[in-house]
Amino acid sequence: MKSYTDIEQSRKLAEILPLESADYCWGIDNETLHYNNSPYPCAWKDYTCKEYYIPCWSLAALRNLLPSAIKSNKDSYLFESHNTFDNSWVYRYYNEDDTSYLYCKNTNEVDACYDLIIKLYEKDLL
Repeated sequence: MKSYTDIEQSRKLAEILPLESADYCWGIDNETLHYNNSPYPCAWKDYTCKEYYIPCWSLAALRNLLPSAIKSNKDSYLFESHNTFDNSWVYRYYNEDDTSYLYCKNTNEVDACYDLIIKLYEKDLL
């Protein structure tokens, strides 16, 4: 099970999120000069020589970035996430009529949360 953002997702999030919100980081292996297979469980902000590391977010860190509610036009939307019968994850904001405003579904919870953060950013709601 995926527990944190992959390198590509991490690079994208580093462009739009506060870097201090990352609780992991991808580092380069000294011998291979490639990024390690898994990130270090240390916040990116705690490293020196930051140009050699990519901030990385765990699922918990990503979820902490999601607002519990958002307003769009005159409507308010609440956040919800759940696992579906086909073992995929749904992340969405919905109103009192149970109408979804933002909706993301993925087989992995980290990916669903990442997709929702990207959509929130694109709508200037983060």
